[in-house]
Amino acid sequence: MRTVVQIHNSEPEGDILLFLTGEEEIEQACRQLRKESSRNPENGELVSVPLYSSLPPLQQQRIFEPPPGPRFPGGPPGRKVVVATNIAETSITIDGIVYVVDPGFAKQKVYNPRIRVESLLVSPVSKASAAQRAGRAGRTRPGKCFRLYTEKAFTTELAEQTYPEILRSNLGVVVLTLKKLGIDDLVHFDFLDPPAPETMMRALEMLNFLNHLNDDGDLTDAGDQAAEFPLDPQLAKMLIDSPKFKCSNEMLSISAMLSVPNVFVRPKEFGKEADDAKGRFTHLDGDHLTLLNVFHAYKQYLTEGADPTQFCFDNYINARSMKSAENVREQLKRTMERLNLQMLSTDFRDKEYYPNIRRCLVAGYFMQVAHLEKSNHYLTVRDNQVVALHPSTGITHKPEWVLYHEFVLTSKNFIRTVTQVRGEWLLEIAPSYYDVRNFPKSEARNQLERLQAPPSF
Repeated sequence: MRTVVQIHNSEPEGDILLFLTGEEEIEQACRQLRKESSRNPENGELVSVPLYSSLPPLQQQRIFEPPPGPRFPGGPPGRKVVVATNIAETSITIDGIVYVVDPGFAKQKVYNPRIRVESLLVSPVSKASAAQRAGRAGRTRPGKCFRLYTEKAFTTELAEQTYPEILRSNLGVVVLTLKKLGIDDLVHFDFLDPPAPETMMRALEMLNFLNHLNDDGDLTDAGDQAAEFPLDPQLAKMLIDSPKFKCSNEMLSISAMLSVPNVFVRPKEFGKEADDAKGRFTHLDGDHLTLLNVFHAYKQYLTEGADPTQFCFDNYINARSMKSAENVREQLKRTMERLNLQMLSTDFRDKEYYPNIRRCLVAGYFMQVAHLEKSNHYLTVRDNQVVALHPSTGITHKPEWVLYHEFVLTSKNFIRTVTQVRGEWLLEIAPSYYDVRNFPKSEARNQLERLQAPPSF
């Protein structure tokens, strides 16, 4: 922030591009810059404009607006500061950017195969990324880049290139695709960047538990179908099994909503209004069902011939994400029809409507379950990682068993997009995974053993 203010006070005319790591950091920086601008009325106005992927399209367009004029006749001109994530490295050229401020960090996806967790972590950028950032300065006229790290750090600490994504990702989709192409010898496959053996083994193990691969590592009929979906294997498993649980249409909607950026918008200045709007859709049994409620309401609005943009604006929902979800759902539906998977749904008035959906969620995500211990914290099943429900969840109580879509590492281990499930469903739907003899000692194991025990007379 100090560097941006220093540029504004002492450098010639020209807009500034500041790279930060994420939405929260960017919004906080914009608020600080607005305060700084109001403190120095004798200088030109400093207008801060955020840019990150979940920002609504209309607000993203603000980066192309011209900078403000002088505050008074003959005064110094104003300046625009675009505060962006690394999407501004390569995706766009913003006219008028003369100065780039690069703190040298970005969020990167990292995969831990031992606990099967994909997380976004703040990491130093590579030399290649640093060069891209510097290249944003002076695209239309000479410019300067201010790197907030030493030349020695650049030379000795930064990697030459960004670590390839295949080396920091869950390989489930990759393995499934290669198997579908008839490539069985994955150990000797000529990857451009060979992944770690443990990551490969974890992917094979996961696909075996999902019944996408048999014990010999060959593609099963279900695996052959799963490879047709442009989805994570766990989501594909839910769609394939959805006719069995009579919730095909609902699973299509939930899978589509999980495949797009966050649909909920929460501007800091309208936090309470956004929370109240989200509360109107919240289902107390879980966030997956909340997403389903949002999609149903959106489609109802479309059916009535109303403007969906207005619906999204009134309810603090990302219109672009909803449109994407609608398109993804259509694509997935066509795939299900091509695979001759039945489109079955339980009547909404049936008391089994929501339990059937939750059972189907277990069919795909039984490996991502946490149990509430007596100490009042959650422990992931089998991996014994201490986790907490993410603050964004709509669940207001603490269910004994929860299934989660994401494991998020921030100030602590959070599980996000969470739905309440039942222990007996885990044993019924995924008996091979829930063979408690392979579990470490925990209250979850004790509870599952009790559920497995035959009733005493």
